[in-house]
Amino acid sequence: MIQSMTGYGKSVIQLPTKKISIELKSLNSKNLDVNARMPSMYRAKELDIRKTLAKHLVRGKIDFSLFVEITGEDTSSTINKTVVKEYIKQLKDVVDGNETELLKMAIRLPDAVTTERDDIDENEWKVIAQEIDSAVEKIVAYRTDEGQILYEDFVARIETIRSLLKRVIEMDPERIDGVRARLEKGIADIKEKVDENRFEQELVYYIEKFDITEEKVRLENHLNYFLSTIDSAGQNGKKLGFIAQEIGREINTIGSKSNYAPMQKLVVQMKDELEKIKEQMLNVL
Repeated sequence: MIQSMTGYGKSVIQLPTKKISIELKSLNSKNLDVNARMPSMYRAKELDIRKTLAKHLVRGKIDFSLFVEITGEDTSSTINKTVVKEYIKQLKDVVDGNETELLKMAIRLPDAVTTERDDIDENEWKVIAQEIDSAVEKIVAYRTDEGQILYEDFVARIETIRSLLKRVIEMDPERIDGVRARLEKGIADIKEKVDENRFEQELVYYIEKFDITEEKVRLENHLNYFLSTIDSAGQNGKKLGFIAQEIGREINTIGSKSNYAPMQKLVVQMKDELEKIKEQMLNVL
């Protein structure tokens, strides 16, 4: 079953002193393109995160975000009391103000607050990694649901092309009779006697140039191949794209050979259905 490359997944976990939010968004792309945003302390795990995303999401433009909200007393930021006191002392020589106002100014100055980079707690990371897996599962489920919608649309359009092809096949003898009638009328109009055997030979040659038997058979085979591929396991977006190109080639050849307005109208309708398939195909994994 096909999957869409469009998806969204989110997972939130509450740890003793912080809340971790993991968010995944994906759009279509020819290759895997991961944009990862996270606090610097978790950058050491970025490669592992990318491997997980590549394994499960395969392709697409992926935005990965890991947000941290401190909810407990634990903090990596510390007020540098010595520096702040010195700032306040110097500020008193420059401006008038109470201690509270001077403190507000001092705390904004360089080195007033120091931030220590914490090492990752491996036990904590195991829990976070599980939540990343949970977010991945949600985005895969989202992609699968979107893929089902695309699947139903593709099958309906392929069957529409098949029904139009059936009408082309039914119309073909009428088209050939029309070609024969036009040639015979052309000969009659110039009032020339012709060798009947030679005329038949030329007629057969002319009709063979406009024969679409092979194109009809190949188009039918391509339609069947498309449907069997869309039902197979794995990521088949690129393969389905190639099959759609072959379908388009046969439709175009039928159109160029038909030389018959009613048949060309059917060809235009087939092209329209195929273009809609190709547009949606860009979003298939």
